[in-house]
Amino acid sequence: MKIFRASGSLFSANSLSLALSIVQGVMATRLLGPAGFGLIGVVMAFAATVNSVLSFRMSEVVVIYGGKYLKKNETEKAAALIKAAAWTEATVSTLAFLIVLAAAFWAEVHIAKTPQTAWMFIVFALGLLANFNTETSTGVLQNVGLIHWQGVINLIQSVFTVLIIAAAYVFDGSLTVVLFAYLIGKVIFGLGMFLVAQIQLRKALGAGWSRAPFSAIESWREILHFAVSSNVSATLIKIFRESELIWVGFFLDTTAAGYYRVAYTIVYFLAIPADPFIATTYPEINHLAVDSAWSKLKSFLKKITAFSFAYNLVLGAGLILFGRWVIGVYSGAEFLSAYPALVALTVGLVFNYILFWNRPLLLALGLPQYPIYATLAAGLVKLALSFWLVPLYGIAAAGGLLSFYYVASVSLMVERGLRKIRENENRARY
Repeated sequence: MKIFRASGSLFSANSLSLALSIVQGVMATRLLGPAGFGLIGVVMAFAATVNSVLSFRMSEVVVIYGGKYLKKNETEKAAALIKAAAWTEATVSTLAFLIVLAAAFWAEVHIAKTPQTAWMFIVFALGLLANFNTETSTGVLQNVGLIHWQGVINLIQSVFTVLIIAAAYVFDGSLTVVLFAYLIGKVIFGLGMFLVAQIQLRKALGAGWSRAPFSAIESWREILHFAVSSNVSATLIKIFRESELIWVGFFLDTTAAGYYRVAYTIVYFLAIPADPFIATTYPEINHLAVDSAWSKLKSFLKKITAFSFAYNLVLGAGLILFGRWVIGVYSGAEFLSAYPALVALTVGLVFNYILFWNRPLLLALGLPQYPIYATLAAGLVKLALSFWLVPLYGIAAAGGLLSFYYVASVSLMVERGLRKIRENENRARY
């Protein structure tokens, strides 16, 4: 199956990046300690969260609408859409940088809780400017079936990052050097994705693709509605799910954030085999939905779910059983307090990655607003409980609440997606 071939190529590159990530994590945790490692994590999470709150998820817009236009050989429409996506994303990246610039001193006081760290938030936010086209480029590479380039570029930036951190580790470098190592990695990834996507666009749409008029597309209102809905959904996901270090820093301190970051980083290794499937199955799900091939779509979902269930269950059980040993090897005995959070996080992330196709399915079925309702319902409960439980029970509570969020929101989205397929099947029969 082409999905497994494409995923395998991306998985190979990501596996090498994972190995390098483990090496750099081992060195960074030992060089910085819990508080320093947590501080770096908070700084990076803050910039990423601000950008995601504003982002319109242009990769999804390009896949859904650009994929449809390319399938119909409407290249002028595809070019106009990609140009609009690129300009929108560049504007958002610039605005995100300016917001981080304005909020840096607030973040220093209330999240980092460490004097004279505002400059770190500002400097790392430069990576947002370098990633001015990353989402659009990702959508382009997905549409042309060359998403494996994402893995190659990720591997290249991982090599540079680990070399800089290794030098800092050997020569007793500072937290500043580690921060710049991560920043350089982001710059390489953003510019690399842009250059590769531009080459593919010239091949697929011609050298003059950027001159396509916006008037070539008549359905801008529909596209804008999808982009706004996707933005709201992504914003909620970022607030409730992917800004954990910011909340831990806000409720606790950077030392707790350091422990939590180690736990989350180790559990996030589950995403290494899952991310290639997400990237390569999204276009396939969309194509089957566009073709109204409901039986094939159900069969496709069953196959990829069975496969993801098998490997995620094994990986999850391994993390729980050998978690203390993994933490010790990865970051040293100083970070063993991260184990309760690791166990709590594993449950939710395993559930999420088994059913990783939940949101792409809803988008392909024309239900971009439903993830908003599901994430908002689960997220509000999670956030409300966080104010009560996290200050009392620390990072274990933070991990448990995130797992609750995954199970609740994913279950709601999967149920709605499968129900929509059944509705479409019944409608097709009559």
